[in-house]
Amino acid sequence: MALTQLSHTDHTVPYSDEYLQAILKSVKTIAMVGASPDKTKFSYGVLRVLSETGYDMIPVNPRPDVTEIRGMKVYNSLAEIDRPVDMVEVFRRADDLPSVAEEAVAIGAKVLWGQIGVTHPQAAAIAEAAGMNVVMDRCPKIELFRPFWKPKLHLGI
Repeated sequence: MALTQLSHTDHTVPYSDEYLQAILKSVKTIAMVGASPDKTKFSYGVLRVLSETGYDMIPVNPRPDVTEIRGMKVYNSLAEIDRPVDMVEVFRRADDLPSVAEEAVAIGAKVLWGQIGVTHPQAAAIAEAAGMNVVMDRCPKIELFRPFWKPKLHLGI
């Protein structure tokens, strides 16, 4: 299913469940920039869960000593990936997001997704000008399961 640009350009307001679910249902291949082989890092857990859920995960890490994570080949950059990428998920500093957005545009990705704490208005503008959908300051692992998770706020601690 092709993903067209959805309507959400103000990234200071919450994303609708429909917007996030449309993205997560439409993407198949996700390049994770900032993937870590360290099992204690959040990116490792997100990579594991998304892979086990059925997404084709592509770890991206520029360290020359990191060649494989969870049996998946690690690429040094987005430009080195040898197949189409639907979504670029970013586990990097917010200041790195504009350059990653430019790389994501260059490889023809459909979605730029900044992990929790990763936001940058210029990056959003770069991606959206190229027709990409953008999500910032969210975790796809959390959003994937959110429809099934209902907090019970009335319970005592």
